[in-house]
Amino acid sequence: MALARLLAGASILLACLMGGEWVAGWCNLPLPGPVVGMAALTVSLALWGRTPHGLDKVATLLLKAMPLFFIPAGVGVVLLSQTFRAAWLPISAALLGSTLVALAATALVMKGLTKLLTKTHAKGSS
Repeated sequence: MALARLLAGASILLACLMGGEWVAGWCNLPLPGPVVGMAALTVSLALWGRTPHGLDKVATLLLKAMPLFFIPAGVGVVLLSQTFRAAWLPISAALLGSTLVALAATALVMKGLTKLLTKTHAKGSS
């Protein structure tokens, strides 16, 4: 039974991944297919209101293995160390700039959602 739930959870993830690839390719979206698939998974889970047990287990297993996913990136950094040394300033500026933009975007979204939820909560309680 536990194996069946794990397979069901993995199937949900793979279906979202493949569906996202298909939608991104068919609609010619400027987003990677896995991003589209995970957005669809997020929306469907929000609408459903709960996470299937198998999906929860598979996600937990993947999160436990997350450090392994960074090994290829680390190898790439080591192999391209000369390139990084030569272009350290633009790389650093891009990293700093993108981090600041992400922080600002997150803060603005949080501020907007807080306002929206406060208004919704105030209307619901009156």
